Amino acid sequence: MRLIAVDMDGTLVGPNGLVSERNLAAMKAAEQAGMTVVVATGRRHPYAMRVLRGLGLREEDALISSNGAVTRTVGAKLLDRTLLPLETARWLCGHVEEFRNALVVTFDKVTEDGEDVRGALVVEHLAELNASISKWVAANKPYIECVVPIEDALEGEAPISMLLCGTIERMRRAEAKLLEHPGVSAVGVSPLRKDEVRRLENIGLARGGITPQERASVAEAALHRTEYPERDLSMVDILPAGCSKGSALLRLAETRGVKAEEILAIGDNWNDVSMLEVAGRAVLMGNAPEDLKALAGDRGWRMGRRHDEDGVAEVIERMLAGGLG
Repeated sequence: MRLIAVDMDGTLVGPNGLVSERNLAAMKAAEQAGMTVVVATGRRHPYAMRVLRGLGLREEDALISSNGAVTRTVGAKLLDRTLLPLETARWLCGHVEEFRNALVVTFDKVTEDGEDVRGALVVEHLAELNASISKWVAANKPYIECVVPIEDALEGEAPISMLLCGTIERMRRAEAKLLEHPGVSAVGVSPLRKDEVRRLENIGLARGGITPQERASVAEAALHRTEYPERDLSMVDILPAGCSKGSALLRLAETRGVKAEEILAIGDNWNDVSMLEVAGRAVLMGNAPEDLKALAGDRGWRMGRRHDEDGVAEVIERMLAGGLG
């Protein structure tokens, strides 16, 4: 293996919201052995750096954020970014009318020092979101702007993503509503078939994301689900078509001269499916949702330990010892 891609929440990050000393030591041992370690997260870049800053990661290390919409170095240098077209974002706002009180529109407003500015997150209402993800709302309050109607925020620069958040049952209904539109695909919501993996790989390796030929034949937006059954919480990210952790990972790997079969991916949730599928070796964490774990065998993924058992470290240590198979 030459590149290790590691998810954050539920994988690298423990229940206390921190990266354990053992996980960090394992990542650094892999780097010392000549491997590249990439963090791939659903968080936007500044929110991810709240956890990663101070860990001694190298400035040039890559961080895939917003479920693959943006790739920056840890030092905040932009490497890759895919925007959701304004016209797509506008019709999506109308299409999810029933769920607008759970909607967040995200813009990439990262400054040179890696921080956000107000307006990076735009909502119409905060009450529903505060009930679902109060800690997130509190932590991001300086960057949230309320705009009514939310379409008024879509007159200038294009966003990188949209997010719906709520109970699992409500978000499953939101997914179903979104998928009624032929312009929405379900990457990251259900496991990819092998032919879909090959298609994703072709899209991912196209410079800039999607070629004009691909753009004519794929959807306008893609769904990425993250679920936490123990909290009855689900987040549905709406990203540009062809955009995922998997496609971003493949584009990054290409720039580093790394082949897909030389990648080890470690994740715990539905939004990790794309990178688990494209990697040469994949490990699903023991704390993954049960319905996702049930598919691990069919997908050829190994099962790892839980995130509260330093599952990432255990996988990397086994790999460095030659015991991963």
